Amino acid sequence: MPTSTESEAARKFGFTHGQVIQEFYYDEDVDMALRESIEALTGEELADEEFSDTTDAAMIWWRSEDADEDDLVDLLMDASANLDDGGDIWVMTPKAGRSGHVAVADVEDAATTAGMHASASVDAAKDWIAMRLVVRAPGV
Repeated sequence: MPTSTESEAARKFGFTHGQVIQEFYYDEDVDMALRESIEALTGEELADEEFSDTTDAAMIWWRSEDADEDDLVDLLMDASANLDDGGDIWVMTPKAGRSGHVAVADVEDAATTAGMHASASVDAAKDWIAMRLVVRAPGV
């Protein structure tokens, strides 16, 4: 059961009850308490990478060893494919000093290449920071 601090972190993402959140690059190092608090808040299990229906948001767990910036661009494009209009992508990266840390600039560069921009960051969990990416409006 998530603690009140973990539930508060889940609320920072702006998720609401009934939303479907698709998760990418799940691995054994993800923050399970945060995942559980998101599921408790939305009332839905996180959808896996194979989910092909419309989603309200996407959450990507990204580490430096996962691949290079071009691969993140591809993943951002894949994650946006199922998003309902106005849906956000949250890129979770290990915090500075943690194994697998990714520079903010690397995520921002990948987002720009994918036609997105970073609009916020959240101290998501003990070892993870999250960057909110939104799709750029045409002509921007």
